[in-house]
Amino acid sequence: MISFDEAYKIIEKGFNEIKPETEKVLLERSLHRTLAEDVIADVDLPPFNNSAMDGIAVKYNENINEWKIVGEISAGNYEEFELNNNSAVTIMTGSRLPEFCDTIIPVEDIELNKDTASLKEDAQFRKGMSIRKKGSDLANGELAIPKNTFLKPRHLAAAASCGKSELSVYKKLNVGVMATGDELIPVNEKPSGDKIRISNTYSLLAVIDELNMNAVDLGIVSDEKILLLQNIADALNSNIDILITTGGVSVGKFDYVKDVFEEIGVEIIFWKAAIKPGKPIVFGTFNCGGHSKLIFGLPGNPVSSLVNFEIFIRENINKLYNQPKRDYIEAVLQNNLKKIDMKRHFMRGILSTTTDGKNEVSSEFTQSSGSLVEMSKANCLMIIEEETINPMKGKIVKCMMI
Repeated sequence: MISFDEAYKIIEKGFNEIKPETEKVLLERSLHRTLAEDVIADVDLPPFNNSAMDGIAVKYNENINEWKIVGEISAGNYEEFELNNNSAVTIMTGSRLPEFCDTIIPVEDIELNKDTASLKEDAQFRKGMSIRKKGSDLANGELAIPKNTFLKPRHLAAAASCGKSELSVYKKLNVGVMATGDELIPVNEKPSGDKIRISNTYSLLAVIDELNMNAVDLGIVSDEKILLLQNIADALNSNIDILITTGGVSVGKFDYVKDVFEEIGVEIIFWKAAIKPGKPIVFGTFNCGGHSKLIFGLPGNPVSSLVNFEIFIRENINKLYNQPKRDYIEAVLQNNLKKIDMKRHFMRGILSTTTDGKNEVSSEFTQSSGSLVEMSKANCLMIIEEETINPMKGKIVKCMMI
């Protein structure tokens, strides 16, 4: 059994060896994808000097405070006018500035009377005010969005301004989830006897979707070694990049998954980590045509499998695709916790903020790895380090938001 830190570094190394391929996607389909190219401006942004406000465009002269209005310019309807120091045009926000003019006086600072504009008595103006200069946002040929950017709505606007109707992005990982166990039945069947509805699959597929990866449901496989061999082999020889199984990784008589991995040719890198919940995790790699696939055998307990995913898999997909980092928040513990071993514990908690801005976390429900419904009530995992024994109320603990 290895420590959490050792297990994490091994898994991180496995993810670092993944080199996602790239693909072209339409700009409107690129949200929450990771950019695989630099986006370069193909024009100046803005492409011309324009007005930042509604008002009048004038040639600055500190001795002039009244102008004759000779025309009007609105956005997208530029027109040339004969202008001099004593004349002006009314202009709308975003409209192109006449070459002769160098200053915009906002409409609230002037009095308009037919074809005359006068500066209000208490108003002041200066040369160059309220003008957006050509190329002030981005010059032609400059970098607009760097490669490896996780694309958000604001990035799509910048890409559109650079004329990019398509973007090169990294392909999504195909992540397969296979549940194992004779006790499992589909969710639309009513349990009887010693059967239970499958639940792990739905939480894992959902978190894969949340990461904007391709979630592949590989169904339920019973605890028969020949069936496990066949189904796992089929999965490993498909186009998946990561295989996640749940169940069958402990030391029970019918826990065949680890043995099946080894028989098929998976290189088992470690089995069991000193964590709670989720100790029986298996991690390995499988080479398929020169392509190394990551293999995770997670425990069957629903909380254990989800915690394993959160602390090992989500964290590394986030980094690989430069996705937003998870929030970690320190909070004051509101109740005593029981911890008597030297494992790293990830305890479910409810974090809240008081009216005076202090973060508090409580955990007044069971920490059983089978309590999935109580897991759904939590909004964080309290990280209790190996050397900490029985943390008491008032202790500051680090919380991983989930």
